[in-house]
Amino acid sequence: MNKVISIDPGHEKCGLLLADIDELKVISGKIVKKSFVMELLTSWMKNYLIDLIVLGNGTTSNYWQIKMQKYQAYPIKLVDEKMTTLRARSRYLELCPPKFPISLFPRSLILPPKNLDSVVSLILIEDYFEKQFEWKGPIEVRTWP
Repeated sequence: MNKVISIDPGHEKCGLLLADIDELKVISGKIVKKSFVMELLTSWMKNYLIDLIVLGNGTTSNYWQIKMQKYQAYPIKLVDEKMTTLRARSRYLELCPPKFPISLFPRSLILPPKNLDSVVSLILIEDYFEKQFEWKGPIEVRTWP
């Protein structure tokens, strides 16, 4: 298996993640307005050999399954997304540890950014493959575009 896309579906925005399964690395992760999701997916599908789409089973997963039916060459696997938003806070702090002096505070008192949809997508892919992925580089918490 080569590249996988993970989607945390939402009403107004979605978290999208592109990962390399062989290397257990994140290639790109974004928070995308609903109206631009298909544009980003199409771009990734043109530039990478995609083997699988992992889709969170909450909020608007049925809508996105129907929307992506034209990409029948890509199998879609639903993943339970219960508690993933809460888990994303902790995972974000693992990926982006706070700097001194904030690092001295207990983790429970450190508030990560509000928009962690791309980190939720990471958790979905990690849950599906039961492996932890490496995410080098910046984690975008702004909604694209």
